[in-house]
Amino acid sequence: MSAKNMLDNAIENFNNAAVLLEKEYDKELLDILRHPGERTELQLSPLLSDGKIHIIKAFVVKHCGAIGPCKGGIRMSPNVTVGDVSALAMEMTWKCALIGVPFGGGKSGIVCDPTTLSKLDKQTVIRSFSRNAHNHIHPLIYVPAPDMGTNEADMGYIKDAISHSMGNATTQGCYVTGKPVILGGIPGRREATGRGVMLTVLEALDTMGKSPKDVTVAVQGFGNVGAAAAFELFRMGCKVIGISDVNGAILNRNGLDVAALQKYYLEHGSLQGFAGSKSISGGELLEMECDVLVPAASGNQITAENADRIKARIIAEGANGPTSSDADRILEKKGVFIIPDILCNAGGVFVSYLEYTQETQQEQMTEEEVYERLSKRMRTRFRHVYDFSRERGVNMRQAAMLLAVKTVCDAKVARGYLP
Repeated sequence: MSAKNMLDNAIENFNNAAVLLEKEYDKELLDILRHPGERTELQLSPLLSDGKIHIIKAFVVKHCGAIGPCKGGIRMSPNVTVGDVSALAMEMTWKCALIGVPFGGGKSGIVCDPTTLSKLDKQTVIRSFSRNAHNHIHPLIYVPAPDMGTNEADMGYIKDAISHSMGNATTQGCYVTGKPVILGGIPGRREATGRGVMLTVLEALDTMGKSPKDVTVAVQGFGNVGAAAAFELFRMGCKVIGISDVNGAILNRNGLDVAALQKYYLEHGSLQGFAGSKSISGGELLEMECDVLVPAASGNQITAENADRIKARIIAEGANGPTSSDADRILEKKGVFIIPDILCNAGGVFVSYLEYTQETQQEQMTEEEVYERLSKRMRTRFRHVYDFSRERGVNMRQAAMLLAVKTVCDAKVARGYLP
């Protein structure tokens, strides 16, 4: 693992863009965007089923609201830090600006291991977070969503907790996205990030004159993003030869039947033992021979220590911050084409925007409408970043960051510097 943490990498990515924008914007404006606008630490004290009060730390970070209310998921993990949450909030600012939705960047963290909680205890923790963070969650302030360790059921509990505290049957406006459809969620939200990964991969292959049927794919992570990305790439004709989860990885050089694998995973809770596959380590999966590698697990998976052994020609960043800045430089020298996270996994926040507008206007959208709009937006934005990278002679991450930071700077200038 690299010695750099997620926040170090996020700031370095920003600094690389800021250097190229110093002639266009005041240094002080760029300095403002280097740090979060607001960081709050909360103390939750839920009474759990063991009859004890548990002290649980939580964070809410709002990086920048120049373009609109802050948007970003709730990460529940025993290892999440305020630095991680700050980095993810900053990345959300750039992601929203790049994909073209009227949101700023925010993020939350709950320092707790969801795998150790019963279903009822997890709901209790989520409701405790909702009550303690109620001053921060609002359609015009900060709109959370699922992230690592949380899911759509949790978002439903948040909506219920907030509406109950108001004495209303429901909330007026969209307080949280990624909810169950029956509570005002939107069809296709769960698959949106993985579908967005697939769409950007297809665009990248098109720029190289390659057909999906001619490429091999390895996917790190079989959670919400990884599973959806693997299935969508499989559905489009790619040969998915390797997939990993928390228990390890499996390999089949002739291709895995991802549809059958999803059913197997639901039944067994693991990829291991799937018919026709061979068990390998997670490290071997990252370094295996393939055309496309999709890191869709967690941050800092590709570092200076293993970047030189990466054999993929394309890296599609399904996770947030999976590649360290040191690894970036090594991979660029090797000629690896990276689809940066703020572009590659932006499908989730785009469909969250559709959910936000749907609930605000009290309308309903079909999954077909959602997918059509997602497809058009992801393809258009990929081409915008790709063309800009060629025009400026920079790589895809630099191009994406330049476009995103420039958009946020323009919004700050338009609003004026006085509160």
